[in-house]
Amino acid sequence: MTHVYGPHIFHTSDERVWSFIQRFGRMRPYLHQVRAITKNAVFSLPVNLLTINQFFRRIMGPNEARAFVSSRAHAIENPQNFEEQALSMVGPELYAAFFRGYTRKQWGMEPTELPASILKRLPVRFNYDDRYFSHTHQAIPDQGYTKMVESILDAPGIQVRLKTSHESLNENFAHVFYTGPIDRYFNFAQGRLGYRTLDFEVFRTVGDFQGAAVINYCDEAVPFTRITEHKHFAPWDSQDMKETICYREFSRACGPEDIPYYPIRQAREEQMLDTYVERAHATKGVSFLGRLGSYRYLDMDVTIGEALDAAQEVLNCLAQLRPIPPFFVKP
Repeated sequence: MTHVYGPHIFHTSDERVWSFIQRFGRMRPYLHQVRAITKNAVFSLPVNLLTINQFFRRIMGPNEARAFVSSRAHAIENPQNFEEQALSMVGPELYAAFFRGYTRKQWGMEPTELPASILKRLPVRFNYDDRYFSHTHQAIPDQGYTKMVESILDAPGIQVRLKTSHESLNENFAHVFYTGPIDRYFNFAQGRLGYRTLDFEVFRTVGDFQGAAVINYCDEAVPFTRITEHKHFAPWDSQDMKETICYREFSRACGPEDIPYYPIRQAREEQMLDTYVERAHATKGVSFLGRLGSYRYLDMDVTIGEALDAAQEVLNCLAQLRPIPPFFVKP
């Protein structure tokens, strides 16, 4: 039940994906709520009406708060990077408190070097809704993700080989669905695409350490980005409440031997990525899928949805005696 690769909450409004995932284990309802520590105070995230009133020490209703934040926001019609997007959404005070330092720690670069799309995933709410996600279905597998994946793999015709790299195989396959890093498949011929990786500092203590599943540490002076306390992801679990397992999370540049977590998608890498994509499209007998294969930040439900699309396309090709296309990434 410990999320050893960082917190993963399943959330989706795609009924097809929700129906599919329930075939492989019971999903328990779980509403993710995140707290943030900045300037020696605790706030709720994403930024909502409570955050705004607490931060500015005001008592405002939704309409007044919307006008108040709008008056502080910068008039940037077409934000070109993360910082411009943040300034146009929440203004300089909230940006400096909640986003700037955390972003520099998480991505290891200036917010002006990051695409605006990263921030667009996070809402700003002018009510007291502090749910991190707003999707119809939000849940965590009753017995954890390991059991769920074991159930998915427990099907006729599936063979699992652990500690086996694709590059080490010398076999002829009718078709390969490759979900490793796209640049690794081509032996980094055009260079290495940028990723961030994570280090986790595990510590155990007694009782309840922080009272929440996740607390973000926004101040840049704090070296870690967040602390996760895993018992709060499974409040239904009859675990020993005397001990609690926590992870401090540190983000850094991904080296050749590290696990890649987040594709950075820097503007200066655009030509390199385009070349890899062109090579992927021209590679017969291989389809590139998933976060690493398509070099995109994808949530679990989107990844599953694209895998279902790919599977249906394969079935259509086989039924019509057409060759399987090499690349499934949507434009």
